[in-house]
Amino acid sequence: RFVEPGLLALITYGPCAGKMCTIVDIVDQKRVVVDGPESVTGVRRHMMPVKRLSLTDFKANITRGAREKTLRLALEKDGVMKKWSATAWAKKVSAKEVRAKMTDFERFKLMVARKKRSGEVKKSVKKTKK
Repeated sequence: RFVEPGLLALITYGPCAGKMCTIVDIVDQKRVVVDGPESVTGVRRHMMPVKRLSLTDFKANITRGAREKTLRLALEKDGVMKKWSATAWAKKVSAKEVRAKMTDFERFKLMVARKKRSGEVKKSVKKTKK
């Protein structure tokens, strides 16, 4: 994957970690300007090292240094965010967020459900072996 304007990326480190952004401009070999846009992903336009980004395969058709409005319209037109949310990677990230926000009681209910499921599986395996 090449770093290019319009490429969708996942921020892996820093205050915006876990949020999606779009590369808007390339500053030098190691830094890029990214933008959410803020109304869509909650990421403001700022400069960021490429090391802190995980590049995806999705690209919006924009020029270098595009305005926020142009970027937002390009993302809507190409349906980039919908395509991203349909991927296994996006589902895994959202599941991780849900798990992190669980309360103690929700974790307990999950543990009980897993135990129950495991018991049912063991029963059915035992039946098939006989």
